[in-house]
Amino acid sequence: MVTRVRVSGDRAYDVLVGRDLAGELPSLIEGAAQMAVLFAAPLREQAARVAEAAGVPAVLIEVPDAERGKTVQVAAMCWDELGRHNFTRTDVVVGVGGGAVTDLAGYVAASWLRGVRWVPCSTSLLGMVDAAVGGKTGVNIDAGKNLVGAFHPPAGVLCDLDSLRTLPADDLLAGLAEVIKCGFIADPVILDLIEGDPAAAVDPDGPLLRELVERAIRVKAEVVSVDLKESGLREILNYGHTLGHAIEKREKYTWKHGHAVSVGLIFAAALSHLSGRLDGTTAERHRAVLEAMGLPTSYPAEAWPELLSAMRVDKKARAATLRFVVLSDLAKPEILTGPDDALLERAYAEVAR
Repeated sequence: MVTRVRVSGDRAYDVLVGRDLAGELPSLIEGAAQMAVLFAAPLREQAARVAEAAGVPAVLIEVPDAERGKTVQVAAMCWDELGRHNFTRTDVVVGVGGGAVTDLAGYVAASWLRGVRWVPCSTSLLGMVDAAVGGKTGVNIDAGKNLVGAFHPPAGVLCDLDSLRTLPADDLLAGLAEVIKCGFIADPVILDLIEGDPAAAVDPDGPLLRELVERAIRVKAEVVSVDLKESGLREILNYGHTLGHAIEKREKYTWKHGHAVSVGLIFAAALSHLSGRLDGTTAERHRAVLEAMGLPTSYPAEAWPELLSAMRVDKKARAATLRFVVLSDLAKPEILTGPDDALLERAYAEVAR
């Protein structure tokens, strides 16, 4: 059974969730004379299967794994390969991998000939519920994460649940942080399901994880359908991400994105509570559900000055004024603009405790 979640808007597409989805690719790339398949070394076999299923000549382009591959330099290497193989506007770029690879593939496609089709074949939980859905593509630079990129919706998204069977347990847990975020900002049933059976929430063969994936995708699809370019509503998807991205930068992107977001959720909940918006019980529920899944909820106290500096160049800032997504209740996100440094430091104390 294949579940199709529609992302509407000017360039609508479907997110397909199921098993053994390679056969769905030909319909997404119809008319292409060739395709480029970007992948990291651990997924060479899976990339080869995707290339074989497509039914058109394929150029396999290996890129560095994880965030090491998400750079302008790697993107330039990919552009050179497209040029060497005479890729035209009717051809297609496919990304096989986690969020870093699909972000890179989307950016390569967005910038080649000012935009060609692309398809993310997501192999990680994080990619399925976050990076591959929504059309945000990009690379990291020294100044920060995802500061260079483009909004470029895909032709479709393939979320093959079979790939989660071989995903390292730590990566599966990291992806769950984004699912939990969706529970707090939009769909509290997600939290109930995870709290009801934490072990089943990370069982790649069980029905619960599939339900969690589909629920999280629907949350994101509903948001990006009305706000592709993050001009308003889409900002709520960044709940926990402002501090999370600062942690990733400080750790030189050696931390998993989901781990950094997990800590960021604790900060966002504390900020929500200390600013008088969110009740203490719901704020503490963040820590309880994240710790129940074995996700990190703390970070060193001495890191605060460096993290605050990094947050000031976050892409959500406006004219150097910090903006944070906070909650006034479950599923009721809002924006907190320009909080004073003393409030931010008090919220960070909840992270450092």
